[in-house]
Amino acid sequence: MLSTLRARRLALAALFFVPGVGIASWVTRTPDIRDLLSASTAEMGLVLFGLSLGSMVGILSSGPLVARLGARPVIAVGAAGIVLSMPVIGLGAAAGSAIAVAVGLFLFGAGMGGGEVAMNVEGADVERVAERSFLPFLHGCFSLGTVVGAVIGIFATAAAFPVAWHLVLVGALALIAVVFAVPRLPAHTGRASAQHATREAASARRALWKDSRLLLIGVIILAMALAEGTANDWLPLVMVDGHGFDAALGSTIYAVFAAAMTIGRFGGGWFIERFGRPAVLCASGVFAAVGLALVIFVDNQIVAAAAVLLWGLGASLGFPVAISAAGDSGPDSAARVSLVATAGYVAFLVGPPALGFVGDEFGLRAALLIPMAFAIVAAFVAPLIGDRRRARALVEQR
Repeated sequence: MLSTLRARRLALAALFFVPGVGIASWVTRTPDIRDLLSASTAEMGLVLFGLSLGSMVGILSSGPLVARLGARPVIAVGAAGIVLSMPVIGLGAAAGSAIAVAVGLFLFGAGMGGGEVAMNVEGADVERVAERSFLPFLHGCFSLGTVVGAVIGIFATAAAFPVAWHLVLVGALALIAVVFAVPRLPAHTGRASAQHATREAASARRALWKDSRLLLIGVIILAMALAEGTANDWLPLVMVDGHGFDAALGSTIYAVFAAAMTIGRFGGGWFIERFGRPAVLCASGVFAAVGLALVIFVDNQIVAAAAVLLWGLGASLGFPVAISAAGDSGPDSAARVSLVATAGYVAFLVGPPALGFVGDEFGLRAALLIPMAFAIVAAFVAPLIGDRRRARALVEQR
Protein backbone atom coordinates (compact mmCIF):
# COMPACT_ATOMS: atom_id res chain seq x y z
CA MET A 1 0.00 0.00 0.00
CA LEU A 2 2.77 2.43 0.97
CA SER A 3 4.81 1.78 -2.17
CA THR A 4 1.71 2.14 -4.34
CA LEU A 5 0.81 5.43 -2.65
CA ARG A 6 4.39 6.67 -3.05
CA ALA A 7 4.28 5.78 -6.76
CA ARG A 8 1.03 7.71 -7.16
CA ARG A 9 2.57 10.72 -5.46
CA LEU A 10 5.68 10.67 -7.65
CA ALA A 11 3.60 10.21 -10.79
CA LEU A 12 1.27 13.07 -9.92
CA ALA A 13 4.23 15.29 -9.02
CA ALA A 14 5.72 14.66 -12.49
CA LEU A 15 2.37 15.23 -14.21
CA PHE A 16 1.87 18.57 -12.43
CA PHE A 17 5.47 19.57 -13.21
CA VAL A 18 5.06 19.06 -16.99
CA PRO A 19 2.31 21.65 -17.68
CA GLY A 20 4.19 24.10 -15.44
CA VAL A 21 7.24 23.84 -17.69
CA GLY A 22 5.00 24.06 -20.74
CA ILE A 23 3.09 27.18 -19.77
CA ALA A 24 6.24 28.98 -18.59
CA SER A 25 7.96 28.12 -21.88
CA TRP A 26 5.06 29.72 -23.73
CA VAL A 27 4.78 32.74 -21.44
CA THR A 28 8.48 33.65 -21.45
CA ARG A 29 8.49 33.60 -25.25
CA THR A 30 5.26 35.61 -25.71
CA PRO A 31 7.12 38.85 -26.58
CA ASP A 32 9.10 36.97 -29.26
CA ILE A 33 5.98 35.14 -30.48
CA ARG A 34 4.07 38.42 -30.66
CA ASP A 35 6.84 39.89 -32.78
CA LEU A 36 6.95 36.83 -35.05
CA LEU A 37 3.19 37.15 -35.55
CA SER A 38 3.30 40.99 -35.79
CA ALA A 39 0.25 40.96 -33.50
CA SER A 40 -1.31 43.83 -31.53
CA THR A 41 -2.38 43.43 -27.92
CA ALA A 42 -5.99 42.80 -29.00
CA GLU A 43 -4.83 40.27 -31.61
CA MET A 44 -2.77 38.48 -28.96
CA GLY A 45 -5.94 38.34 -26.87
CA LEU A 46 -7.68 36.55 -29.75
CA VAL A 47 -4.74 34.13 -30.09
CA LEU A 48 -5.02 33.46 -26.35
CA PHE A 49 -8.69 32.67 -26.89
CA GLY A 50 -7.44 29.35 -28.27
CA LEU A 51 -6.07 28.60 -24.81
CA SER A 52 -9.33 29.69 -23.19
CA LEU A 53 -11.53 27.67 -25.54
CA GLY A 54 -9.35 24.59 -25.16
CA SER A 55 -9.42 24.93 -21.38
CA MET A 56 -13.20 25.04 -21.32
CA VAL A 57 -13.56 22.07 -23.68
CA GLY A 58 -11.20 20.14 -21.44
CA ILE A 59 -12.79 20.99 -18.13
CA LEU A 60 -16.40 20.62 -19.26
CA SER A 61 -15.71 17.16 -20.62
CA SER A 62 -13.33 16.05 -17.87
CA GLY A 63 -15.82 15.53 -15.03
CA PRO A 64 -18.18 13.24 -16.97
CA LEU A 65 -15.24 11.37 -18.52
CA VAL A 66 -13.63 10.79 -15.11
CA ALA A 67 -16.96 9.48 -13.81
CA ARG A 68 -17.26 7.12 -16.79
CA LEU A 69 -13.65 6.05 -17.40
CA GLY A 70 -11.68 6.94 -14.28
CA ALA A 71 -9.04 9.63 -13.87
CA ARG A 72 -6.07 7.87 -15.49
CA PRO A 73 -7.23 7.78 -19.14
CA VAL A 74 -8.38 11.40 -18.91
CA ILE A 75 -4.99 12.39 -17.50
CA ALA A 76 -3.23 10.45 -20.27
CA VAL A 77 -5.16 12.19 -23.05
CA GLY A 78 -4.65 15.58 -21.42
CA ALA A 79 -0.92 15.02 -21.08
CA ALA A 80 -0.74 14.02 -24.75
CA GLY A 81 -2.38 17.32 -25.70
CA ILE A 82 0.21 19.25 -23.70
CA VAL A 83 3.09 17.35 -25.31
CA LEU A 84 1.74 17.93 -28.83
CA SER A 85 0.93 21.59 -28.23
CA MET A 86 4.53 22.70 -27.70
CA PRO A 87 5.86 21.97 -31.22
CA VAL A 88 2.61 23.23 -32.79
CA ILE A 89 2.94 26.60 -31.02
CA GLY A 90 6.65 26.88 -31.80
CA LEU A 91 6.42 25.90 -35.47
CA GLY A 92 3.28 28.02 -35.93
CA ALA A 93 5.06 31.08 -34.54
CA ALA A 94 8.09 30.47 -36.77
CA ALA A 95 5.74 30.31 -39.76
CA GLY A 96 4.04 33.55 -38.69
CA SER A 97 0.68 31.80 -38.43
CA ALA A 98 -1.54 33.16 -35.67
CA ILE A 99 -4.07 30.40 -36.42
CA ALA A 100 -1.48 27.66 -35.88
CA VAL A 101 -0.40 29.24 -32.57
CA ALA A 102 -4.05 29.45 -31.50
CA VAL A 103 -4.52 25.77 -32.42
CA GLY A 104 -1.45 24.85 -30.38
CA LEU A 105 -2.81 26.85 -27.44
CA PHE A 106 -6.16 25.07 -27.85
CA LEU A 107 -4.38 21.72 -27.54
CA PHE A 108 -2.50 22.95 -24.49
CA GLY A 109 -5.65 24.35 -22.88
CA ALA A 110 -7.69 21.22 -23.57
CA GLY A 111 -4.91 19.01 -22.24
CA MET A 112 -4.24 21.11 -19.18
CA GLY A 113 -7.88 21.89 -18.39
CA GLY A 114 -9.09 18.32 -18.78
CA GLY A 115 -6.02 16.65 -17.35
CA GLU A 116 -5.71 18.90 -14.31
CA VAL A 117 -9.34 18.43 -13.27
CA ALA A 118 -8.67 14.68 -13.33
CA MET A 119 -5.34 15.13 -11.53
CA ASN A 120 -7.02 17.19 -8.82
CA VAL A 121 -9.55 14.39 -8.38
CA GLU A 122 -6.63 11.96 -8.11
CA GLY A 123 -4.76 14.23 -5.70
CA ALA A 124 -7.83 14.70 -3.51
CA ASP A 125 -8.16 10.91 -3.35
CA VAL A 126 -4.54 10.62 -2.24
CA GLU A 127 -5.27 13.16 0.50
CA ARG A 128 -8.24 11.07 1.61
CA VAL A 129 -6.22 7.85 1.69
CA ALA A 130 -3.16 9.37 3.38
CA GLU A 131 -5.21 11.64 5.68
CA ARG A 132 -2.83 14.54 5.18
CA SER A 133 -2.47 17.62 2.97
CA PHE A 134 -1.06 16.86 -0.49
CA LEU A 135 -2.70 19.15 -3.07
CA PRO A 136 -0.65 22.26 -2.15
CA PHE A 137 2.51 20.19 -2.68
CA LEU A 138 1.22 19.04 -6.08
CA HIS A 139 0.46 22.57 -7.16
CA GLY A 140 3.90 23.46 -5.83
CA CYS A 141 5.29 20.97 -8.36
CA PHE A 142 3.39 22.85 -11.06
CA SER A 143 4.90 26.11 -9.84
CA LEU A 144 8.36 24.53 -9.68
CA GLY A 145 7.83 23.55 -13.30
CA THR A 146 7.03 27.16 -14.14
CA VAL A 147 10.27 28.25 -12.46
CA VAL A 148 12.32 25.73 -14.43
CA GLY A 149 10.50 26.60 -17.66
CA ALA A 150 10.90 30.32 -17.00
CA VAL A 151 14.63 30.07 -16.33
CA ILE A 152 15.12 28.09 -19.53
CA GLY A 153 12.95 30.62 -21.38
CA ILE A 154 14.96 33.55 -20.01
CA PHE A 155 18.23 32.08 -21.29
CA ALA A 156 16.61 31.15 -24.60
CA THR A 157 15.27 34.70 -24.99
CA ALA A 158 18.57 36.32 -24.04
CA ALA A 159 20.47 34.06 -26.46
CA ALA A 160 17.89 34.65 -29.22
CA PHE A 161 17.41 30.87 -29.40
CA PRO A 162 14.72 30.10 -32.01
CA VAL A 163 11.25 29.77 -30.52
CA ALA A 164 10.46 26.72 -32.66
CA TRP A 165 13.48 24.70 -31.50
CA HIS A 166 12.90 25.74 -27.89
CA LEU A 167 9.29 24.52 -27.79
CA VAL A 168 9.98 21.36 -29.80
CA LEU A 169 12.61 20.36 -27.23
CA VAL A 170 10.20 21.11 -24.36
CA GLY A 171 7.61 18.85 -26.00
CA ALA A 172 10.13 16.02 -26.36
CA LEU A 173 11.18 16.20 -22.70
CA ALA A 174 7.55 16.36 -21.60
CA LEU A 175 6.83 13.18 -23.53
CA ILE A 176 9.48 11.29 -21.55
CA ALA A 177 7.97 12.41 -18.22
CA VAL A 178 4.43 11.50 -19.29
CA VAL A 179 5.43 8.02 -20.46
CA PHE A 180 7.06 7.45 -17.06
CA ALA A 181 4.19 8.77 -14.93
CA VAL A 182 0.83 7.73 -16.39
CA PRO A 183 1.19 3.92 -15.97
CA ARG A 184 1.84 4.44 -12.24
CA LEU A 185 -1.65 5.81 -11.58
CA PRO A 186 -4.55 3.53 -10.61
CA ALA A 187 -7.24 3.13 -13.25
CA HIS A 188 -10.28 3.31 -10.99
CA THR A 189 -10.11 6.71 -9.25
CA GLY A 190 -13.36 8.65 -9.63
CA ARG A 191 -15.06 5.83 -11.57
CA ALA A 192 -16.51 3.63 -8.83
CA SER A 193 -19.22 6.05 -7.81
CA ALA A 194 -20.45 6.23 -11.39
CA GLN A 195 -20.55 2.47 -11.72
CA HIS A 196 -22.72 2.15 -8.61
CA ALA A 197 -24.73 5.30 -9.18
CA THR A 198 -28.42 5.24 -8.42
CA ARG A 199 -31.15 7.72 -9.13
CA GLU A 200 -30.65 9.13 -5.63
CA ALA A 201 -26.91 9.58 -6.22
CA ALA A 202 -27.58 11.43 -9.47
CA SER A 203 -30.01 13.70 -7.63
CA ALA A 204 -27.35 14.32 -4.97
CA ARG A 205 -24.86 15.41 -7.64
CA ARG A 206 -27.39 17.81 -9.10
CA ALA A 207 -27.98 19.13 -5.59
CA LEU A 208 -24.32 20.19 -5.43
CA TRP A 209 -25.36 23.32 -7.31
CA LYS A 210 -27.55 24.17 -4.30
CA ASP A 211 -24.76 23.71 -1.76
CA SER A 212 -24.04 27.32 -0.78
CA ARG A 213 -20.71 26.50 0.87
CA LEU A 214 -19.49 24.69 -2.24
CA LEU A 215 -20.56 27.59 -4.43
CA LEU A 216 -18.63 30.02 -2.23
CA ILE A 217 -15.56 27.81 -2.63
CA GLY A 218 -16.16 27.98 -6.39
CA VAL A 219 -16.15 31.78 -6.25
CA ILE A 220 -12.81 31.73 -4.41
CA ILE A 221 -11.30 29.33 -6.93
CA LEU A 222 -12.49 31.43 -9.86
CA ALA A 223 -11.03 34.59 -8.32
CA MET A 224 -7.68 33.10 -7.39
CA ALA A 225 -7.35 31.20 -10.67
CA LEU A 226 -7.87 34.52 -12.46
CA ALA A 227 -5.12 36.11 -10.35
CA GLU A 228 -2.76 33.25 -11.19
CA GLY A 229 -3.82 32.91 -14.82
CA THR A 230 -3.42 36.63 -15.48
CA ALA A 231 0.26 36.36 -14.60
CA ASN A 232 0.66 33.24 -16.73
CA ASP A 233 -0.92 34.98 -19.73
CA TRP A 234 0.19 38.59 -19.45
CA LEU A 235 2.89 39.25 -16.83
CA PRO A 236 5.91 39.54 -19.17
CA LEU A 237 3.95 41.84 -21.50
CA VAL A 238 2.71 43.91 -18.54
CA MET A 239 6.31 44.44 -17.50
CA VAL A 240 7.50 45.14 -21.05
CA ASP A 241 4.64 47.38 -22.23
CA GLY A 242 3.45 48.73 -18.87
CA HIS A 243 6.72 49.29 -16.99
CA GLY A 244 9.35 49.58 -19.73
CA PHE A 245 11.40 46.44 -19.07
CA ASP A 246 13.09 44.67 -21.97
CA ALA A 247 11.89 41.19 -22.99
CA ALA A 248 14.54 39.30 -21.03
CA LEU A 249 13.85 41.24 -17.81
CA GLY A 250 10.11 40.81 -18.33
CA SER A 251 10.65 37.06 -18.46
CA THR A 252 12.88 37.27 -15.39
CA ILE A 253 10.12 38.97 -13.41
CA TYR A 254 7.75 36.20 -14.45
CA ALA A 255 10.32 33.76 -13.04
CA VAL A 256 10.19 35.73 -9.77
CA PHE A 257 6.41 35.31 -9.74
CA ALA A 258 6.78 31.58 -10.40
CA ALA A 259 9.36 31.28 -7.61
CA ALA A 260 7.01 33.05 -5.18
CA MET A 261 4.22 30.65 -6.18
CA THR A 262 6.53 27.70 -5.58
CA ILE A 263 7.63 28.93 -2.15
CA GLY A 264 4.04 29.61 -1.14
CA ARG A 265 2.83 26.17 -2.18
CA PHE A 266 5.65 24.12 -0.73
CA GLY A 267 5.58 26.11 2.51
CA GLY A 268 1.83 26.53 2.78
CA GLY A 269 1.07 23.25 4.57
CA TRP A 270 2.28 24.60 7.93
CA PHE A 271 0.01 27.65 7.70
CA ILE A 272 -2.98 25.53 6.68
CA GLU A 273 -2.52 23.18 9.65
CA ARG A 274 -1.96 26.06 12.08
CA PHE A 275 -4.54 28.61 10.96
CA GLY A 276 -7.05 26.65 8.85
CA ARG A 277 -8.19 27.01 5.27
CA PRO A 278 -10.45 30.10 5.59
CA ALA A 279 -7.71 32.22 7.17
CA VAL A 280 -5.14 31.10 4.57
CA LEU A 281 -7.54 31.81 1.70
CA CYS A 282 -8.37 35.24 3.12
CA ALA A 283 -4.68 36.12 3.45
CA SER A 284 -4.08 34.83 -0.09
CA GLY A 285 -6.71 37.20 -1.49
CA VAL A 286 -5.28 40.16 0.42
CA PHE A 287 -1.69 39.48 -0.67
CA ALA A 288 -2.70 39.04 -4.33
CA ALA A 289 -4.82 42.21 -4.30
CA VAL A 290 -2.04 44.30 -2.74
CA GLY A 291 0.56 42.98 -5.19
CA LEU A 292 -1.70 43.71 -8.16
CA ALA A 293 -2.50 47.20 -6.83
CA LEU A 294 1.19 48.07 -6.58
CA VAL A 295 1.82 46.89 -10.15
CA ILE A 296 -1.17 48.94 -11.37
CA PHE A 297 -0.81 52.20 -9.48
CA VAL A 298 2.91 52.64 -8.73
CA ASP A 299 4.91 53.80 -11.73
CA ASN A 300 8.24 52.45 -10.54
CA GLN A 301 10.11 49.45 -11.93
CA ILE A 302 11.60 48.35 -8.59
CA VAL A 303 8.23 48.50 -6.84
CA ALA A 304 6.54 46.67 -9.71
CA ALA A 305 9.12 43.88 -9.65
CA ALA A 306 8.90 43.55 -5.85
CA ALA A 307 5.10 43.59 -5.94
CA VAL A 308 5.15 40.48 -8.10
CA LEU A 309 6.41 38.60 -5.02
CA LEU A 310 3.23 39.54 -3.13
CA TRP A 311 1.11 38.70 -6.16
CA GLY A 312 2.75 35.28 -6.45
CA LEU A 313 2.58 34.47 -2.74
CA GLY A 314 -1.08 35.50 -2.68
CA ALA A 315 -2.05 33.45 -5.71
CA SER A 316 -0.05 30.39 -4.66
CA LEU A 317 -2.45 28.70 -2.24
CA GLY A 318 -5.83 29.86 -3.52
CA PHE A 319 -6.52 27.10 -6.02
CA PRO A 320 -5.10 24.04 -4.20
CA VAL A 321 -6.48 24.98 -0.76
CA ALA A 322 -9.93 25.64 -2.19
CA ILE A 323 -9.81 22.32 -4.07
CA SER A 324 -8.99 20.56 -0.78
CA ALA A 325 -11.85 22.37 0.92
CA ALA A 326 -14.23 21.27 -1.83
CA GLY A 327 -13.14 17.63 -1.59
CA ASP A 328 -13.69 17.74 2.17
CA SER A 329 -17.03 19.57 2.03
CA GLY A 330 -19.31 16.53 1.84
CA PRO A 331 -20.00 13.19 0.13
CA ASP A 332 -19.06 12.41 -3.49
CA SER A 333 -15.68 14.12 -3.27
CA ALA A 334 -14.83 13.59 -6.97
CA ALA A 335 -17.98 15.36 -8.14
CA ARG A 336 -17.34 18.25 -5.75
CA VAL A 337 -13.74 18.67 -6.91
CA SER A 338 -14.82 18.53 -10.57
CA LEU A 339 -17.49 21.17 -9.99
CA VAL A 340 -15.28 23.75 -8.29
CA ALA A 341 -12.30 23.04 -10.56
CA THR A 342 -14.60 23.79 -13.49
CA ALA A 343 -15.52 27.10 -11.84
CA GLY A 344 -11.82 27.89 -11.52
CA TYR A 345 -10.99 27.15 -15.10
CA VAL A 346 -13.77 29.48 -16.26
CA ALA A 347 -11.13 32.13 -15.54
CA PHE A 348 -9.14 30.74 -18.46
CA LEU A 349 -12.12 31.34 -20.76
CA VAL A 350 -13.00 34.90 -19.81
CA GLY A 351 -9.60 36.11 -18.58
CA PRO A 352 -7.14 36.27 -21.49
CA PRO A 353 -9.39 37.76 -24.21
CA ALA A 354 -11.12 40.12 -21.78
CA LEU A 355 -7.83 41.43 -20.44
CA GLY A 356 -6.50 41.69 -23.98
CA PHE A 357 -9.37 43.88 -25.16
CA VAL A 358 -9.36 46.00 -22.00
CA GLY A 359 -5.57 46.30 -22.25
CA ASP A 360 -5.75 47.37 -25.89
CA GLU A 361 -8.18 50.13 -24.95
CA PHE A 362 -6.83 51.31 -21.60
CA GLY A 363 -3.41 49.64 -21.21
CA LEU A 364 -2.44 46.34 -19.61
CA ARG A 365 -1.85 47.89 -16.18
CA ALA A 366 -5.42 49.16 -16.10
CA ALA A 367 -6.67 45.73 -17.19
CA LEU A 368 -5.20 44.26 -13.99
CA LEU A 369 -7.97 46.01 -12.06
CA ILE A 370 -10.19 43.04 -13.01
CA PRO A 371 -8.18 40.30 -11.25
CA MET A 372 -7.47 42.71 -8.37
CA ALA A 373 -11.21 43.15 -7.78
CA PHE A 374 -11.77 39.40 -7.85
CA ALA A 375 -8.96 38.86 -5.34
CA ILE A 376 -10.64 41.33 -2.97
CA VAL A 377 -13.91 39.40 -3.33
CA ALA A 378 -12.08 36.15 -2.49
CA ALA A 379 -10.65 37.71 0.68
CA PHE A 380 -14.13 38.68 1.88
CA VAL A 381 -15.74 35.35 0.94
CA ALA A 382 -13.06 33.06 2.45
CA PRO A 383 -14.11 33.40 6.13
CA LEU A 384 -17.62 32.24 5.19
CA ILE A 385 -16.66 28.73 4.05
CA GLY A 386 -15.71 27.30 7.47
CA ASP A 387 -13.19 24.48 7.91
CA ARG A 388 -14.75 21.07 8.52
CA ARG A 389 -11.45 19.20 8.74
CA ARG A 390 -10.14 21.58 11.41
CA ALA A 391 -13.44 21.32 13.30
CA ARG A 392 -13.25 17.51 13.27
CA ALA A 393 -9.66 17.63 14.55
CA LEU A 394 -10.68 19.86 17.47
CA VAL A 395 -13.52 17.50 18.34
CA GLU A 396 -11.16 14.51 18.27
CA GLN A 397 -8.76 16.29 20.65
CA ARG A 398 -11.48 16.73 23.31
